[in-house]
Formats: sequence, structure tokens, C-alpha cells
Amino acid sequence: QVQLVESGGGLVQAGGSLRLSCAASGRTFSTYTMGWFRQAPGKEREFVARISWSGSNTYYADSVKGRFTVSRDNAKNLVYLQMNSLKPEDTAVYYCAASNLRSVVPTAYAYWGQGTQVTVSS
Repeated sequence: QVQLVESGGGLVQAGGSLRLSCAASGRTFSTYTMGWFRQAPGKEREFVARISWSGSNTYYADSVKGRFTVSRDNAKNLVYLQMNSLKPEDTAVYYCAASNLRSVVPTAYAYWGQGTQVTVSS
């Protein structure tokens, strides 16, 4: 069992940066692939990035590649999403999630946080 809590969202101008954090509880955190997803109003939840349990493998959606960086600190039970060069189309609620699989599909992730709002103004 893993509980996840996101933080770090907010309002930022286009071109700016934000760093999201996801705090996890549970002794098995370091065994999970961690993913970041986002959902804009009226749209389906979409994959953003994922990181393997060791942190050695990362994968990004094309829409954020080169702008976002996912990382983790297993000693602190934390996962981060550094977001640079933000665009208005990045506006969404961002969720972190945990999975036993390396997947980009939301249904593969068993544990989810409550989400944090990111709003990018033009």
C-alpha cells in the first residue's frame, strides 16, 4: 500500500518553471515505477513522464520531452517533476501514481495522489 501526496502546483507565466513534488508513504515505495499524469478540463487523463524504481530509466510524452524532468529520491520517499519552459497548454491537474509496471496507461497504476493544479498564463 502506498499513499501519495502531490504539492508544488500554482500559477505561472508562460516560459516559467515549477517543480512538483510527490511524497509517498509506505515501505515499498522504492519498488514502484512512479508516473506523472495530467488532466485538463474536458480531456482524458494523459501520461506525462515515468521513472523506474531505481531512477535509472525515464520516459516522457513527446509533448514534454526536453522541457520536463522526472527524478526520485528513494531515501526520502519523494518523486519530482521539474517543469521548464511552461506553455498554456500545460495547464492541468497533475497527478503522481505508482505502478508495478513500466507503463504509460493510467489503468496500470494502482495508487494515485489527489492532484495539484498547474495553471500557465499566456
